[in-house]
Amino acid sequence: MKISRLAAAFSVAIIPTITSALDYKPVTHERLVNPEPENWLMHKGNYQGWSYSSLEQINTGNVKKLGPLWSYATGVGSGHEASLLVNNGYMFAITPYNQVLALNAKTGELLWRYKREFPEGFSALHVTNRGVALWKDMVFVANLDCLLTALDAKTGKIIWESKVCDWREGAYITSAPVVVNGKVFVGPSGGEFGVRGYLKAFNSEDGKEEWHTWSVPGPGEKGHETWPQEGRWKDAYKIGGGTMWMPGNYDAKNNLLYWGVGNGSPWFGDQRPGDNLYVASVLAMNADTGAIQSHFQYHWNDSWDWAGMNAPTLIDLNRDGKQSPALISAQRNGYLYWLDRDDKGNISYQNAVPYVHNNVFKSLDPKTGRPTYDENHKPVTGKDVTYCPSLWGGKDWPYEAYSPKTGMLYIPFNDNHCMSLKGKVQERVPGQWSAGIDIPDIKLLVDKNPKYIGGIQAWDVNSGKQNWRVEYPKSWNWGSPLTTAGGLLFAGGTSDRFFRAYDAGNGKELWRFKASSGIIAPPVSYSIDGKQYIAVMSGWGVDAAFVQGLMHQLSGWEPKEVAPGGTIWVFTLAD
Repeated sequence: MKISRLAAAFSVAIIPTITSALDYKPVTHERLVNPEPENWLMHKGNYQGWSYSSLEQINTGNVKKLGPLWSYATGVGSGHEASLLVNNGYMFAITPYNQVLALNAKTGELLWRYKREFPEGFSALHVTNRGVALWKDMVFVANLDCLLTALDAKTGKIIWESKVCDWREGAYITSAPVVVNGKVFVGPSGGEFGVRGYLKAFNSEDGKEEWHTWSVPGPGEKGHETWPQEGRWKDAYKIGGGTMWMPGNYDAKNNLLYWGVGNGSPWFGDQRPGDNLYVASVLAMNADTGAIQSHFQYHWNDSWDWAGMNAPTLIDLNRDGKQSPALISAQRNGYLYWLDRDDKGNISYQNAVPYVHNNVFKSLDPKTGRPTYDENHKPVTGKDVTYCPSLWGGKDWPYEAYSPKTGMLYIPFNDNHCMSLKGKVQERVPGQWSAGIDIPDIKLLVDKNPKYIGGIQAWDVNSGKQNWRVEYPKSWNWGSPLTTAGGLLFAGGTSDRFFRAYDAGNGKELWRFKASSGIIAPPVSYSIDGKQYIAVMSGWGVDAAFVQGLMHQLSGWEPKEVAPGGTIWVFTLAD
């Protein structure tokens, strides 16, 4: 559905500012497949999902000279979770509450601002957004209220808008869109509201919908047999969750999307008996048609809210001197997976190991990776059940980072936390919470004085061994890291508001900066006129803020509240 510009004008404010002399460079497929290091053109830096910069001017030897060059207050609170994008001197930031800022990446000058007002009656579980996407002279914004908007990158003016989902049903969008060859891909959030997941593709020129693929298959579709076919729960697939609320990765050589699928709905699997494909899975999809080529399900009949929404990182492993295409992912269930992939999109299990404590999986099938469960730790309806890790998992939504120089995958992790849930049957009312449990009844369980909960782990992707780890005694880790050719790993994510640089080879902390608020957004790097910059948004909120409050109650952690408020920070070396 395409929305007219006239209709859009009633709900959108475009605030132009000083006209910039910057020359915008159109974003092409070739540039996205082989992104130049001086720019940061997509949310994780490249289609493979590495969160890696090949810039090396800032390195282990001089990072101690790093300091803030400019900052810009976004003017809003809540959780800022988006990567900053940079193209030829233009920086694009998206904040909570449907606001996009375009700035001069060198000076911090505001070029234009887009802000969309919410329709009357709109509400969402989270008001955050994880990034925009660039293509040609356009910026694509997936708005919370289910509209995909194309903006002119130089002026911020609306080009077109199309409907992705229906917020009245409880759907909303937090994902960054992904653009491939003129198609814009995006899916909704809302599993806890009984929304059935899907991914859509839109034509970048006019906003016309080109395909729609359900992540929970219906009658006649492969995988539907894994949902109840008769009896009380026979229509469970219609409200089965599996929303695709995080951006995927892309294999440009074979034109394959790899997309993560969220948790089941309601949370308790005894209300939807069966494996429940493709909940908690990764899908390989044809980018032209949306056809599902293959899948791997991390855990069947998801009953823990361990969403599989993070797409695995595309890495070529070294096996006996040959390059072997693989998918590697640290999943919310606490296991780190190595999966094989081929040029047809076939995914097969190779190996998995726990990177945090998991008391649910008794074993994994060595051929298929299918887990066997300890039923005493599988939440059900009408009974209190505890399990570890909690629903926030070994790693929540933040991305991993991969460095081809070190051969290591860097995982922001959380351990030593568990959960108690007691399910109930909740009638699904469109637009209302229907996860099978009320939010006040969700019980986080931790020791009074845990040795640590948050940290960073570095794993050698070829040997499968953990090389080093950093532990945070008094904080969870809610931040995505960035790794660079300068041998550095940049990371926020902690409640002390520090932005840190580590030696990527051994985990030694080399630099830190205390921001105005906690940092849960991914850092990025770019260069202008031969000078390298590191940039990130601070702005604590959503789950990070909620859990910090719980930790204050449970273990006396300070602070009770982390200062909110969004700020864009740009750092460079002192002259």
